[in-house]
Amino acid sequence: MKMWIPHQQGRQLLGPLPEGVTVEVVADPTASPCDPAGVGFWVPPFLARPDTPELAGTMPELAVVQLLTAGADSWAGRLPERVTLCDARGVHDSSTAEWIVTAILTHVRDFAGFVRSQARREWSYDAFAPTDELAGKRILVVGAGSIGAAACARLAPFEVDLTLVARTARPAERVHAVDELPRLLPHANIVVVIVPLTAQTRGMVDAAFLAAMPDGALLVNAARGPVADTAALTAELATGRIGAVVDVTDPEPLPADHPLWTMPNVVISPHIAGSVRGLLPRAYGLAGRQLRRFVHGETLRNVVEQGY
Repeated sequence: MKMWIPHQQGRQLLGPLPEGVTVEVVADPTASPCDPAGVGFWVPPFLARPDTPELAGTMPELAVVQLLTAGADSWAGRLPERVTLCDARGVHDSSTAEWIVTAILTHVRDFAGFVRSQARREWSYDAFAPTDELAGKRILVVGAGSIGAAACARLAPFEVDLTLVARTARPAERVHAVDELPRLLPHANIVVVIVPLTAQTRGMVDAAFLAAMPDGALLVNAARGPVADTAALTAELATGRIGAVVDVTDPEPLPADHPLWTMPNVVISPHIAGSVRGLLPRAYGLAGRQLRRFVHGETLRNVVEQGY
C-alpha cells in the first residue's frame, strides 16, 4: 500500500511504518506525476486547491484521507463513500488557544494602539486613561470542542467568568446550547468563536448576533471566515461600538482596499493561529498513529461525521 504525504520531513515524523507501506511525498497532487494507483492512505496538503478532493475518485484503493487541519469543511461530503475522512482534532489545540489568549490581551491592553504609537515614535502613556484588563471579564466561548476547551483552560487563571456554548447542551459539563445565544450574548464582554464551518454555522455571526453584544464588547474569530457575515461585521465595527480580533476573513485573503484593514478597533492576523513550529511534529505524529491503526484493523480517531 502507498501513502501520500505533502512534506519531505514528514517521513521521519510519521514514526515506524507498518510492513508493506511505501511513503511518497506529493506536495501538489493536482500536478504530480505520481501514479495514484495503490494509494490507500492520503495526507493532503494544508492549502489544498478547491478541486483537490476530487482526486480521491481517481484512487481506486484509497481508504483513508487524514487531514492536517482541524477543519474539514473543504472535504466533507466530497469523497467516495468507501473513503473515511479524518481531521486533525487535537493537533491545533495549544497553538490556536495561545492565539485566542493573545488576541484578547492584545485588545484589552491596547497593544495595537501602542504599536501604532511606536511607529510614530510617541511615548503614548496617559495616567488618567489606563488600559482595560482581562481580570473580571465575562467570556463566552462559542464552540466547546477541543480547541474551545484548551482556550478555556488557558483563560481560567486570568480570573474570568467562562461560559461555553455547543450545538447541543451538555448540562453535566455546564455547556449551553447554541439556541441560547440570544440570551447569553448581551452579558458577554468577550465572545470567542471557534466553531467548525458547516451549513449551520455559516453566517452565524450575523447582524442580530452582533447587535446582541453589549457596547464595548470584543469579538474574537478563530474559526473560519464565513462563520461571520462580513458585510454585517464591517457595518457593526464601523460604528466603533464593539471591537474585533480575527484570524480569518471572508474572503481570504482580505482585499487590500477592504475597510476592515484601517479600523482602529480591529486587529487582523493572516490565518496563522495554528502556524507554529511544533505543528508538523504533532500533525505527522497523528498521521503515523492513524496509519498504524488502519493497517492493524483498529478504530480510527477523529472520523468526520456531519461535517466535523
